[in-house]
Amino acid sequence: MSKYKIEALTGHLIEALDSKDSPELYVEDFHQSVLKYNPSGQTVTSQKYLSQLTKLSPNPQQFTAKYDELKERNVDHLQHFVQLLSLIAEDKKLKHFLHKNAKKTNESKPTENMRMIDVPRVVNKLKQVAKYSKENEDKDRKKKTQDSAVSIFKPIRPTPTPDMSLDFSTNLFIEPFPPNLGPVPTCSQEGILIEDLLCCLEGVEGNYIVPKPLSEKYGQRHFIISDAIDPALEKLLLNILPVASDYSMVVRFIEEHRHFDCGQVNHALAAAMLTLVKDYRVFVTQLESLSHKNFFSLSKMNYYLQPMKLLMDILAKIASAVGKSGARGGKVLSLLHEQTAMCMGNTKSQELCLYLTQKACVPYMEMLEKWLYKGVIYDPHHEFLVEDNEVHYEDAPRIYSADYWEKRYNVSRERIPVFLERMADMILRTGKYLNVIQQCGKNVKPPKAEPLVYAITERQYVEVIETAYSFASKTLLQLVMEENDLMGRLRSVKHYFLLDQGDFIVQFMDSCESELCKNIDDLVPTRLETLLELALRTSAANQDPYKEEISMELLPYDLIFQMCKILKINDTESYKRLQCDKKDLTGLLAFSFNYQVKWPVSLILNFNAIACYQIIFRHLFYCKHIERLLCRVWLKNKLAKTFSLQSSQMYVSAFALRQRMLNYVQNLEYYTMVEVIEPNWVSFLNKMNKVNNIDDVLVCHSDFLDSCLKDSMLTNPDLLQNVYYLLDICMEFYEFIQHMGNYFIDAELTSMLSGYDSSDSYGEVADSSKLSDSSIGRSYIRKRIINETDKFEEAIAKLDQSFTETLVQLVEQIMLFKSDNNNDKLLNLVYRLDFNRFYNVAVKEPYTRGEEETSG
Repeated sequence: MSKYKIEALTGHLIEALDSKDSPELYVEDFHQSVLKYNPSGQTVTSQKYLSQLTKLSPNPQQFTAKYDELKERNVDHLQHFVQLLSLIAEDKKLKHFLHKNAKKTNESKPTENMRMIDVPRVVNKLKQVAKYSKENEDKDRKKKTQDSAVSIFKPIRPTPTPDMSLDFSTNLFIEPFPPNLGPVPTCSQEGILIEDLLCCLEGVEGNYIVPKPLSEKYGQRHFIISDAIDPALEKLLLNILPVASDYSMVVRFIEEHRHFDCGQVNHALAAAMLTLVKDYRVFVTQLESLSHKNFFSLSKMNYYLQPMKLLMDILAKIASAVGKSGARGGKVLSLLHEQTAMCMGNTKSQELCLYLTQKACVPYMEMLEKWLYKGVIYDPHHEFLVEDNEVHYEDAPRIYSADYWEKRYNVSRERIPVFLERMADMILRTGKYLNVIQQCGKNVKPPKAEPLVYAITERQYVEVIETAYSFASKTLLQLVMEENDLMGRLRSVKHYFLLDQGDFIVQFMDSCESELCKNIDDLVPTRLETLLELALRTSAANQDPYKEEISMELLPYDLIFQMCKILKINDTESYKRLQCDKKDLTGLLAFSFNYQVKWPVSLILNFNAIACYQIIFRHLFYCKHIERLLCRVWLKNKLAKTFSLQSSQMYVSAFALRQRMLNYVQNLEYYTMVEVIEPNWVSFLNKMNKVNNIDDVLVCHSDFLDSCLKDSMLTNPDLLQNVYYLLDICMEFYEFIQHMGNYFIDAELTSMLSGYDSSDSYGEVADSSKLSDSSIGRSYIRKRIINETDKFEEAIAKLDQSFTETLVQLVEQIMLFKSDNNNDKLLNLVYRLDFNRFYNVAVKEPYTRGEEETSG
C-alpha cells in the first residue's frame, strides 16, 4: 500500500475518533512499528496473533469459528487485520479510548424505546426546517431571475435519476384525506377543481382528486374524488380523468422501457411516445394559462381536451398491449402494425399509429438493411428475425459445411413482424448468400441500396427486399458455378464415386485387390495411396483437372452402418442384422474414396453429400469385386472342359450356377449404373440449367442423391438384405470352387476321379477351417450354407437352391415395393433377373413333382 493511501486512511480514522492530531505522526509511528515487528520485510504469519486474540477473547470458540469462515471466503488482508487487532489488544491506552468513544456513539443514537409523545415534536421540527429551506430556495430563485433578466432564459433539464418519475406517487397514501369542500360555493369549487385537474393531468395528485394505488403494473389508474364536490362537477371530472389515467399508463411505459435491457425497438417506441407526451404537457401548460383568465370552466376544459383524449387513449392502448405482453423486437412491431390496421377508418388515429410504428421500426429496419446489403447481423438485444448461432468458421472445413449452411443462421419465428412474415425466408437467404461471399474474401456492394421505411402497403419494402435477394443470389450462383466450376467438380465426382471411368477402376482393382482382401488392421494406407495415384496416372482419369482432390479413405464401419447414419436410423433390427463386426471388417468392405473440396463448393459437396456418394461407390465397388471373382471361376470351367466327358459331367451344375450368379451381379450393376444413375444424372443436369440461386442447387443435388439411393434399393433394409445375401452366396460359391480347383487336375491325372465319384466329402477334399479363414472380403457375418460333411454335388445343390429361393424372394419384394412406392424403374431389374419367369418355374417344379409322387 502506498504512503499517500496510508495517510488518507489514517486521516479518516482520526476524524472518526474526533481527534485533531496530524496523520503524519501516526504514519511514522506505524512504519516504525512495522519494522519493529517485521524487520525483514517478510509477510507476517497470523498464527501468533491469532493465539493471542483467542486468549483475550471472552468467547474463543466463536472468534475462532468466525476467523475460519473469513479464511474460507478468502477475505483480503485478513492476516494484516488480525495483526492490527492484536496490536490494539496489547495497547491498554488505545483500548480504553476506543471503549470510551464507543459509549458516546451509542448514547447519541436514537433508542427503539422512543416515546410516542416525542413524535409530534419531531414532526413540527421537520416542518420548520422544510419551510426554512423552501423560503431560502425561493429567495435564491428570485435572485437568479433578477440577475439573468437581460439574458435569454434557457431552462436546464435536470439529469434523470432512478428516483425521479413523471407518474403519480401513491406509495405514501393508503387512503385520501381531502379537505372539506362543503362550505365552499359551487362556482368557487369549479376553480379549485380546475387547479386539481391540471395537476392530475401532469401526474401530480391534487387536494380533492387523489389517485388510488395500482392493482397491477399496467393496470388502469383510478381516482378518489371528495364527497363534498357538486354532482354536476363530479360528472365533468369523470369525463376528464381518463386522460390523466392514460397519461399515467404512458408515462409508466416510457419509464419502464427506456432501460437498456428492453431492446432498441422499445427504446425507439418509448422515445416516440415521449415526444408526444412533451406536446401533451405543453398543451396542459396552455390550459393552465387559460385557467387564469375569466370565463374558463370545466366544460371548456373538457372541450379543449377532446383531441388529447384520442391521442392519450391510443398511446395508453399501445402501452398496455406491449407492457402486459412483455413484447420485444418484432413482436412489438406486429402489435403496432395491427393497431395501425385497426384504425383504417379514422385518419387521425391512423396517422398517429403510423407515426409510432415508423419510429419504432427505425432500429429494426437498420438491422434489416445491414443484413440485406452486407450479410451482417448487429442485434445486441436479440430482436432481429434472423438468429446467428455464432458457430466458429475456420478455413471452411468439409465436415462442417453442411451444418454451417443449415444451422448457423435460422429464422426465429417469434421475432418476425407480421408485415415481414411472407418475406422471412427470402430475407434469411439474402444475408446468407452475402455472408458466404464474404467468407470467400469477396467485397460485394449492391448496386442500389435503398433505405427501408415502414408503410401500410407492403409493396414499398417488398420490392427493396426482392431486389437485394436477386442481386445476392445471382452473385453467389455466379461465384460457385463459374469461378469455382461446380459442374466440373460434380462430373469429377461422378467419374470416381459412380465408376464413370471404366479403365481407372479396372486398373485400380487389379493393383489393389490382393491388398484390400486383408483385415483393416493389417492394411498399410500409404501403400494404397501410392497404388491409387498410379492408377490415376495410367488411366483416362489423368486428364481430369481435379484428380488431385481424390483420396483414399478406410472407414471404420461397413456400408450398412453408414447407411443407417445417413438415414438417421438407430433402432432398425433389419439393418442391425446386416451390420458387420469391426474385427471381421476387410479392406474391401472399409475402402472408399474421399474428395477434398474448398469453400464455397463444400456447401454442395458437403459431408452428407460425400457420404451418399461413398455409399453408392461402396455398393458398386463390392459388386465389381464379386463379378471379378465369378469371372475367375471361368478359368476352372475352362480346365474342366479338358477332362473326359464322363468326368466333366459332375461340374456342369456348378458352372451353370456360376453363369446365373454372374448374370445376377452384372444385371445388378447395369441397373444401378445405366438405369438409375444415368437417367437421374441427365435429369439433374436439366434442372441445373434452370436454377436461380444456391438453394435450388442444393435441392437439385439432394434430390439426385436421394433418387439414386432409393432406386438402387439401398434405403430399404429388406431389399438390401436379400441383395447382399445373394452376393454372399456368390462369395461362398467362389471360395468353394477356388479350393476345390486344387484337386481337379490331381483327380483327373491319377484316375482317382472314378473312385471318388462324388462320394468324398467336402471336408475331406478341402480343409473347412482354411476355407473360412481365407474369406475374401465377405460382406456380412452369417451362417454358411455348406457343411463340412457335404459332398461336392450336395454342396452345389445347396448353393443353387439357396441362391434361387433368395432371388425369387427378392423379385417378390421388388414387386411389392414397386406397388407401394410407385417406382417403375425396379420393373426393369425384375425383367432382367427373372427373364421369362424362369426362377418362378424353377422354384415351383420341385413342389409340383413332390405332390404328384405323393398322390401316385
